[in-house]
Amino acid sequence: MNVLIVYAHPEPRSLNGSLKDFAVDHLQSKGHQVQVSDLYQMGWKATIDANDAPGLESSSRFDPALESQRVFAAGIQPPDIEAEQARLLWADAVIFQFPLWWFSMPAIMKGWIERVYACGFAYGVGEHSDHHWGARYGEGTLAGKRAMLTVTMGGWESHYSERGVNGALNDVLFPIQHGILFYPGFEVLAPFPVYRAGKVDSATFARICADYGNRLDTLFTLEPLPFRRQNDGDYEIPALTLRPHLAAGRQGLDIHLRDEDEPADL
Repeated sequence: MNVLIVYAHPEPRSLNGSLKDFAVDHLQSKGHQVQVSDLYQMGWKATIDANDAPGLESSSRFDPALESQRVFAAGIQPPDIEAEQARLLWADAVIFQFPLWWFSMPAIMKGWIERVYACGFAYGVGEHSDHHWGARYGEGTLAGKRAMLTVTMGGWESHYSERGVNGALNDVLFPIQHGILFYPGFEVLAPFPVYRAGKVDSATFARICADYGNRLDTLFTLEPLPFRRQNDGDYEIPALTLRPHLAAGRQGLDIHLRDEDEPADL
């Protein structure tokens, strides 16, 4: 299978760099084809601006979404954007690996998302009607592909627990896992977190690699997070609110995950 690793860390000798190298070697040893988008090494341009819109008149107002749509449809996107889109289409699974900085991905990776996820490619696709509101949240260009976050953080595991001060890890990662990954169609796997990243010694690293190798071996078999598909009947259209009988009396991010005992078709 084809695996793309989108990787963001400025230091090749970091824990992240070592985990990325381990993942490449492990996946290749299992017969997978692997490509890596090493964003810092590539010198990735993280800002979306008028330079991404060939043909835009200098006197014209730059609208990021409309210009993204125009150049994508015309086939005149900047080569770096086009190359990364091709990698996404090539991949059967994508691993996004990064340190959790200020409760999100590094800015360079967010900039990769903003530029590569063009209008007409990752969003702005599919019909809009009274029963179907675009091809997104379980549908879209990247449907049928798998995605997983490999995330390092300085805090303890307890800090990211249900009652931890930082919030539950899946809540912290919800904008990425549900918004950036599930929105354009990915099947999203539970993340692989590495806690107390600044305290990892050689013995701990060996244990992490053993666990990571086992996890990578399930990349194509592990059940994805049971996010609700937008157009399968769970949400009222066009309001896009969860129907009242589902997760009744509850609020919060976890209502967008199907309950284990919930019928598949209501």
